[in-house]
Amino acid sequence: MTNDPIPTTNQARVQTAALVIIAAAMVLFLLVQAQFMMIALAVAIILFSLTSDVIQFIARQSVGPFRIPNWIASIAALLLISTALLTLSSILLTQVNTVISLTLEYAERAPSAIAQLFSFMGEDVESAIFSAIAGIEFSGYLQTLAGQAGNVTSFTVLVILFVGFLFAERIWFETKLGNLVADPIKAARIARITQSIIHRVNYYLLVKTLISVATGGLVYFLATWFGLELAAALGILTFVLNYIPNVGSLVATLLIALVAYIQTEDPSVTWIVFGITSVIQFSMGNVIEPMLMGRALRLSSFGIIISLAFWGAVWGVPGMFLSVPIMVMMMVICSHVPNLRPVAVLLSREGLPDTEQDL
Repeated sequence: MTNDPIPTTNQARVQTAALVIIAAAMVLFLLVQAQFMMIALAVAIILFSLTSDVIQFIARQSVGPFRIPNWIASIAALLLISTALLTLSSILLTQVNTVISLTLEYAERAPSAIAQLFSFMGEDVESAIFSAIAGIEFSGYLQTLAGQAGNVTSFTVLVILFVGFLFAERIWFETKLGNLVADPIKAARIARITQSIIHRVNYYLLVKTLISVATGGLVYFLATWFGLELAAALGILTFVLNYIPNVGSLVATLLIALVAYIQTEDPSVTWIVFGITSVIQFSMGNVIEPMLMGRALRLSSFGIIISLAFWGAVWGVPGMFLSVPIMVMMMVICSHVPNLRPVAVLLSREGLPDTEQDL
């Protein structure tokens, strides 16, 4: 009697698939349950990758006959990051308090102003929209927003701690990699993939930051020109939301138009603000940004939406900010693994460039 190998092979495949599903479910569960720590760690890794090349450059410099030690360069970078994060946190908390106080002032006239936008549909529709908006308890949402903003300080401190530990371990990375991977060729391959990820993510964040600063600055001047009280808050909000691909710019544009209408109650001014803001967002996001990004960093629009939805469901709004850097990392890793190269092609907008070779 002979054993049939087909059932055994099929059973092994089923077991492997089941183990993969169970492992993915456990990883997803841990990502959701430990999201505060994981988000802080992801942000710390990104900040570390942004400054690692700068630290290496500083460490290679000399002051007279003395060369700057690596630990001094790391401490200087950590102090700069800590100062920048704490400053941004204080600015964010200040703007949140300003937005909350002004929102409470606008809450009384917001229902009537918004309902007037639908007056062309009839008095019944206008009355229904007014009743629906008037029934919303803005105070509860504002308290939730204030509570989440209060976590910014603790989140900032946690990110600074993670970055400090990464800097402390930085000098041992190459030694650990060599001891972990015995084959020098494989170790060099992993190092090249890591450098490629760092380079691409850094370039994406640099371009995105420049575009976001320019867009936020233009929105600030536009709001100041029309005398909007939340000019600074709208500029900062536009800067932050521009890191969320596709959706962020749309939400920022609608919020600016809504603030203009609630404050001025003039439809003509509202449409002018909406039109100018739309032109700014379109020019920055669809013309200048693709020119600066280059073909190598043009991601699939559908892939961006999928990544945005997935990480938004897992980590909420912070996951939306991190969705594109994570997608860039996945594309680089898949592009260097022959069996996963089709995945990298699907993640890119136009297919991988000819200069992207397997390592």
